[in-house]
Amino acid sequence: MESKSLGSLYTETFRKYWDLDLFSDYGGECFKYSDVAQSIQALKITFEKAGLKPGEKVAIYGRNSSNWAKVFLATMAYGAVAVPVLPDFKADNVYHIVEHSEAKFLFAQKSLYNDIDHTKLKGIEGCIAIDDFSVLECKNENLKALAAEGKALLDGERIKKDDFVFAENNAEDLQILSYTSGSVGFSKGVMIPERSIHSNIVYARENMPLRAKDRIVSLLPMAHVFGLAFEFLFPITMGCHTTFLTKTPSPKVLLQAFGEIKPHLIFFVPLILEKIYKKKLLPTLSKPVMKMLLAIPGINSLLHKKIKDKLIDNFGGNFVEVVIGGAALSAEVEQLLRKIKFPFTVGYGMTECGPLISYAPWHEIRPTSAGKLVDRMEIRIESKDPKQIVGEIQVKGTNVMLGYYKNDEANRNTFTEDGWMKTGDLGVIDDDNFIYIKGRSKNMLLGPSGQNIYPEELEARLNNLPYVQECVIVQRNNKLTALVYPDYDAMKTDGVESTSLDRIMEENRQSFNKQVASYEQLTKIEIVKEEFEKTPKRNIKRFLYT
Repeated sequence: MESKSLGSLYTETFRKYWDLDLFSDYGGECFKYSDVAQSIQALKITFEKAGLKPGEKVAIYGRNSSNWAKVFLATMAYGAVAVPVLPDFKADNVYHIVEHSEAKFLFAQKSLYNDIDHTKLKGIEGCIAIDDFSVLECKNENLKALAAEGKALLDGERIKKDDFVFAENNAEDLQILSYTSGSVGFSKGVMIPERSIHSNIVYARENMPLRAKDRIVSLLPMAHVFGLAFEFLFPITMGCHTTFLTKTPSPKVLLQAFGEIKPHLIFFVPLILEKIYKKKLLPTLSKPVMKMLLAIPGINSLLHKKIKDKLIDNFGGNFVEVVIGGAALSAEVEQLLRKIKFPFTVGYGMTECGPLISYAPWHEIRPTSAGKLVDRMEIRIESKDPKQIVGEIQVKGTNVMLGYYKNDEANRNTFTEDGWMKTGDLGVIDDDNFIYIKGRSKNMLLGPSGQNIYPEELEARLNNLPYVQECVIVQRNNKLTALVYPDYDAMKTDGVESTSLDRIMEENRQSFNKQVASYEQLTKIEIVKEEFEKTPKRNIKRFLYT
């Protein structure tokens, strides 16, 4: 029988798998469930002695690691609220999130912490290093006393299996405060309740192929809810062993890790799979001899099997399926993967649903769909004919967030009067509830590791730079390019020659890139000769330029 709450599920999980391996850092130390339980217990005691109250916030700022996972689990086990902060965020964004969330404590990776101005971390009572749990900075007298004892915060007596427990929260209690955007003034803190996380995990347990002792590679950022839910929180409950890639997952690093760890289930954002396709498959498929052979019936089926086997081997050769989420997969890549019968599936979700909206196993997924509506959600398409005419996708159900933290305007704009959440995505749905995404009305783009990119926010920043009258930021070959119509009137007033435009725009690009996260940086600025075409409301018709 499935546990009725998230707390009881994790209490039962740790006791059941006490002696199994749980976490490893790639190339580093391995921790059993019992080892992690000890760390969780020690941090719970630290929270209690420092005066942290259940429901208060703990911010976590670092790259994926076993210690990051321990802090998150300890926060959950104590009954506090976790505030994950993407390590790619610039300093200003970190300050904003920490202050806006009202976090009481910050756990930070030392290398990231050393690059920010600690005096701007307002409201924080203590900063603790994720690397070794040493106290970096402290206003909290009780935490000071603990640090003065000279002991690591994880020191303490071993806890017995039957004494180890996670806090029990109510279904509507806030569990995670996840910030979907890092731009100061635009950040929205998504309030994800206990019921949403519990519902996502229970659905995964019932529908995704994992068993005790199976292996997982954590490559998506855990500060992003896709990776958090399915590479971390869900596998724990199945008795799996998760290995964290503690560095940026380049295709080379990924394939090496897959070859060594041989994971049983793999989660990707489209960009990662598309990069591997371009580097590993496309060069071979593009050869004239290969093109000729693929055109011959009989031989092409043998070649397809060979290509599939090679790709499966590159991913470790031991997985049941690859689950792709976060954005649409390239039509070219999807077509090839289906042709060779590669075991992959595409799901659909968003942070606001913790994240799952639709999924289907690889052998049931329908071409070009984003999976089937999960059984704890409802959906409607705002169109006269939801099966044929594209409309906005709206949802309600157990997975849906509580709302945006301290942002009444965003909540009013996101929820309809009759309680449906507007996803901002456009699509249609078939008779069996398979969803087909046709576009994103919010214009959101996806970064290389699944980060959300909001072009309007970046454009607002770029528009403030010299001689930029208006701009549109587009994604080409998975890189950001800014199309800029220059402010010729201002140039004339200032006596600036048009021959200087290329130099000025390159200076703008470099200045812009210093202000934004690495995944938001521009690779190029292109100058357009005419103003952008606009709607009657003077909004740029973006679809003409993307």
